[in-house]
Amino acid sequence: MSVQVVEPGPGRGALIRPGELLAGSPVAAERWTQSAEREDGFYVLRLSPGTDPCALAAELTERGHEVSPNHVVIGQPLFFGGPTGAPRPAAAPPPYRPGEPSRVTAAVLDTGVAPHPWFTGCDWFEDQPREVPDADGDGVLDGQAGHGTFIAGLLLRQSPGLRLRVCKVLDGHGVGDEAGVLRALARLRGRRIDVLLMSFGCHTYDDRPSPLIERALAALPGTVLVACAGNHASPRPFWPAALPRVIAVAALDAAEEGRAAFSAFGPWVDACSRGEALASSFVNFDRFEGYAVWSGTSFAAAVVAGAIAHAARHMSPAEAAAHVLDAGRNPRFPDLGVLVPAPR
Repeated sequence: MSVQVVEPGPGRGALIRPGELLAGSPVAAERWTQSAEREDGFYVLRLSPGTDPCALAAELTERGHEVSPNHVVIGQPLFFGGPTGAPRPAAAPPPYRPGEPSRVTAAVLDTGVAPHPWFTGCDWFEDQPREVPDADGDGVLDGQAGHGTFIAGLLLRQSPGLRLRVCKVLDGHGVGDEAGVLRALARLRGRRIDVLLMSFGCHTYDDRPSPLIERALAALPGTVLVACAGNHASPRPFWPAALPRVIAVAALDAAEEGRAAFSAFGPWVDACSRGEALASSFVNFDRFEGYAVWSGTSFAAAVVAGAIAHAARHMSPAEAAAHVLDAGRNPRFPDLGVLVPAPR
């Protein structure tokens, strides 16, 4: 699917699906719509040629309608050069203990999950959507393939025995969109989800949250919501992390002494953890033999979500989140939030 860059103001770019508008009802944008696809709780509107989704969304929002351009969301690992860039094979498997099965369930919205010794024997694994390491068949690992598998391993290292429910919202290059996220959230309604991890996000055309995403997350009232703050090294709000009910997670350096150079920051960030050179499970492909070392706020968010899930074995999810983010237990970094230690 195509991606369009929009930049309403200097340095305030966002990514959208061209010609698409998401709406709570098809009526408000009827005169600009060629076709409308009804989904669970929202509509995907295909706009007439020449219609600007951002300008139309701004106009209809001013009139009180619930609309949003179909923003493109991106996973947040680092995959450019340097020692903390693209994933690299781990020299040895990181420490891992399976643990007794837990009743706590974490939902993971990501790229899927690949078979791996850490979880192929778990009863939750069999019906989960699979990672595709090389979807385009060029013989090269796709740019963000293995992301969901890496996330799953970090969650299990923090909370052995945790049950996972995986929803595939990103392709092998780490790209998805708001409509796909909304579909996944609709599938989770009515299920027991103690912690929801969203290791992706986006900037929006107006730097405001999508009202549709906000409503969909509000339909999971008993779930602790965790999202990565983004790898944009700025205080610009990154969604859904910057929503008030979501725990936004920034990345620290490998020593957990300060902000990783790539990490977002700001007053909307709630927690931080090591985001540089973490080791976890990975796809078995080419030079990778099931384990990798990778960096990004995606993985710092997984560490925090896993710590909350682990605490939720003995208390409610809300109490577990308050316990993990208690500034009396761990230091607080300005504009980065409370430190949550990463697994060693």
